[in-house]
Amino acid sequence: MIFYAIIRRIILLAIGYMTGIIQTGYIFGKTKKLDIRNYGSGNAGTTNALRVMGAKAGLIVFIGDFLKSFIPCIAILYIFRNHPGYKYTYMLYIGFGTVLGHDFPFYLNFKGGKGVASTAGVLTALDVRIMAACLVVFLATVIKTRFVSLASILVMFVFVGMCFIFSHYWFTGLGTGALVEFRILSAAIGVLSIYRHKENIKRLINGSENKLFSGKKQS
Repeated sequence: MIFYAIIRRIILLAIGYMTGIIQTGYIFGKTKKLDIRNYGSGNAGTTNALRVMGAKAGLIVFIGDFLKSFIPCIAILYIFRNHPGYKYTYMLYIGFGTVLGHDFPFYLNFKGGKGVASTAGVLTALDVRIMAACLVVFLATVIKTRFVSLASILVMFVFVGMCFIFSHYWFTGLGTGALVEFRILSAAIGVLSIYRHKENIKRLINGSENKLFSGKKQS
């Protein structure tokens, strides 16, 4: 039983990784005859696509990166609908795999995005109340500071905090083992995203971080 449980989790991570490596920003950039990783921040995610290629590109990249995690997560919730003790935990396995694939695509030398849009897909599938709280924090921070990176980091703290505090109340049926895994996975997703923002954190501290709509052209 333990062997099959481990294999199931590995398979979920692998499936998630294979959906995560669909790099919307990179693919859309190629349609414009550019490698987005060679421009702006060098990131293949939504914010860099917005700065380098404009609002339309930013929206397309966000939707693509959002759906590639949201759809698999919803599918897992449906497939394991009769397993209330583990369905949310299994969902986080495939979601974490998707974020890993987005951040570290093997065919791009493991140079992908920061996983914010993909994480948004995971937390939306998990619970719309978590998504609503994170969206409020994100928008309020961006409006106040115009730092997308700061907003993204704060969202991860909100996401992990809500998963830890309310997992007993919102995700009913989680057994002790599933609850521990659930919290570890939610923390792993949050920590990974914050880690991927390490350069942004350095720039925020020294005051050199770019603000949204700052008017600076990307080289």
